Amino acid sequence: MYLKRLKDLREDHDLSQEMVAKILKITRPQYSLYETGKRDIPVDLLRILAKLYNTSIDYIVGDTDISKRYSESK
Repeated sequence: MYLKRLKDLREDHDLSQEMVAKILKITRPQYSLYETGKRDIPVDLLRILAKLYNTSIDYIVGDTDISKRYSESK
């Protein structure tokens, strides 16, 4: 499920795989492996993606259907 969400989030933000790969400081083929499910996404990259898309890691990985990011405690 999260594979579709990962692609949908990227496309909803009008980003290419190349652009997201640059943000994550990885290669496009490496990012493609994450998006196609051929490789698990490391937590540190999930954190970056959640911030980029203003959502939660839980939403990206399919643990919730609530796309809104958790409020940060002060």
